[in-house]
Amino acid sequence: MQSSSNQRPFHIYGTRTRKTAFEATDFLRSSDRLAALLPTVMRIGKLQRDCRLILPPMYSACEALSLQDGVLTLTVPSSAVAAKLKQQVPKLQANLQKKGWQVESVRVKIRMGSSVPVRELPQPSSLKLPPTAVDAFAELGETLPDTTQNAPLIAAIRRLAEKRRKQG
Repeated sequence: MQSSSNQRPFHIYGTRTRKTAFEATDFLRSSDRLAALLPTVMRIGKLQRDCRLILPPMYSACEALSLQDGVLTLTVPSSAVAAKLKQQVPKLQANLQKKGWQVESVRVKIRMGSSVPVRELPQPSSLKLPPTAVDAFAELGETLPDTTQNAPLIAAIRRLAEKRRKQG
């Protein structure tokens, strides 16, 4: 096996700006058994690149998982994306075939776990209401009909207005 120090590492699609592309290829070259995986990794990387070029940008979270016996398996982050992607399958399949990929069918799998970053919600104490909004809540608490059903809502609205007035 050749040393990776005298060769430029293979580029793995999707890792261009990270040093992980170089670390991954060096790791795969570290033994003969792992080096056998490198052609498969490169093939899937090229397939992933072609899929991204064909599909609209909204499908950028889709990933090529495998291509075996003419069946392309793509993973997506949610069932909503999967439903929309299924509408793009004929176009994807035809364009991949034009590029030389032998894709007879496309299978879409939903990824377990999230690869989409979760947006952090602001802490309740960090939410600021403008004074006009606080006044509007206070007025709402005073104008709602005083019924048994409304009692918890009125109490909550009044607490909110008082708390926000104290915060200034």
